[in-house]
Amino acid sequence: MSESALSPGLRDILEVARGTPGPRVFLTGAGISAESGIPTFRGAEGFWRVGSKNYQPEELATYRAFTRMPAEIWAWYLYRRSMCKNAAPNPAHLALAELEEELGDGFLLITQNVDGLHLTAGNSLDRTYQIHGNISFTRCARECSPTLRPLPEQLGTWEKEQPMDPDSEKRLTCPDCGGWLRPHVLWFDECYDEKWYRFESSMAAAQSCGILVVVGTSGATNLPMQVASLVASHGKPFVVVDPSPSPFSAMADGNPLGSFAQGTAGELVPAIARSLASR
Repeated sequence: MSESALSPGLRDILEVARGTPGPRVFLTGAGISAESGIPTFRGAEGFWRVGSKNYQPEELATYRAFTRMPAEIWAWYLYRRSMCKNAAPNPAHLALAELEEELGDGFLLITQNVDGLHLTAGNSLDRTYQIHGNISFTRCARECSPTLRPLPEQLGTWEKEQPMDPDSEKRLTCPDCGGWLRPHVLWFDECYDEKWYRFESSMAAAQSCGILVVVGTSGATNLPMQVASLVASHGKPFVVVDPSPSPFSAMADGNPLGSFAQGTAGELVPAIARSLASR
């Protein structure tokens, strides 16, 4: 889609944003990665099967569940990580990487996605706040060390029903204390913080931004809602890209400088990014 194909109202807001000081901030959710073939966390592929029982993600994506059945939790994450490794960035990911290259420190990305596709596309770690972590990394479950470790490549590709074997368990052992490593992800019974999940940095980005563009997220998690609410309450340019209405689109509709661009990330984000690039 070309810039001229964007709605007149959206083009007007982007024009205002180009003259508004502050970084261009994008907040992305599962919708942007769904176009790369990664199922949304709460969708049909989000169900976890342990033995003969299916669980909702909210039941097992918790620290409490991990302490009870670490091997079973790891087996599911290793399967999901295999899907992420096989996925490729789509045009929306690539457009955001190109926009960062163009704008430098005038660009920031806040992502709920743990798949790492933004980094694969070319966005930098310094300007990408992975507020739910990254599934390709681990850390000590006992917090004996502040070190993030990449998942060992020897773990290979995992099928959904594949059980944990002794060799895999050994590779997921903390070399410092001998306890379990855990996926570097934010679980449902944990809180955002700055150390692991860039809470304060994300709120500061919302405070200072020249525009916020929300892409492909339903509004089901706390920090993204806080970021969007802060931007909306300050009356800053605010754009929401999603195929369906959401709490974010309602915020945009209630904002004089807000716009709900209904459509997919692959259709709309490249045109929005080109419009926000330096002239």
